[in-house]
Amino acid sequence: MVYRRTHQVVKRLEARRSAILAAAREAAAEGGMMAVQIAPVALRASVAAGTVYRYFPSKAELIAELIAEVSRDELAAIRQAADAAPGPSSALAAAIITVAVHTLSQRKLAWSVLAEPVDVDISASRLASRRAIAGEIASRIADAVSAGHLPVQDATLGATALLGALYEALVGPLANDYVDQDTVRTREVVQAVTLLALRAVGVMDARARGLVVQQEVLPVTP
Repeated sequence: MVYRRTHQVVKRLEARRSAILAAAREAAAEGGMMAVQIAPVALRASVAAGTVYRYFPSKAELIAELIAEVSRDELAAIRQAADAAPGPSSALAAAIITVAVHTLSQRKLAWSVLAEPVDVDISASRLASRRAIAGEIASRIADAVSAGHLPVQDATLGATALLGALYEALVGPLANDYVDQDTVRTREVVQAVTLLALRAVGVMDARARGLVVQQEVLPVTP
């Protein structure tokens, strides 16, 4: 006889898995990836450590899935913002703004996902995360090129360069210690890096075209 899980059992298992990931995300947002340890995460999620291991057999697998989840959420936000824009150029601007806002409003989490040194191998998950975001930005650059709004260029190379510049400027070792609660300063920084990114791909008149100043830029929460 084959045991089949009921709908309620499946929902309960999914809810427990989500609670574990949410606890891991909170830990990373507060203390970086080194704070993502099995016992503290279990305590946050109100489950036993053995339960965490049942869903994620190792810390590496837990962190890898956390990175994947954060990436999926950011990708969904980028697509939603870009798809709501009225044209290819404004879609690209909206995508860049979304990356910048998410990065600034969750700096510790962003750094932990991107580059914080950890004692387990999560390079594959990090690479997949970056490729997904870069691919979305590249598609927006390509759309703007096809529409004649940008000069012909290598969209993949441009997207990779833009993301590298954004991350370095906002959370890299040389980044200023921006105050997340300062909405005005956040807006200024987001607009500055967005203008820089748009100029890099060939939009020299972003302000005149309303691609930046007309965007609503406010910090977001995870």
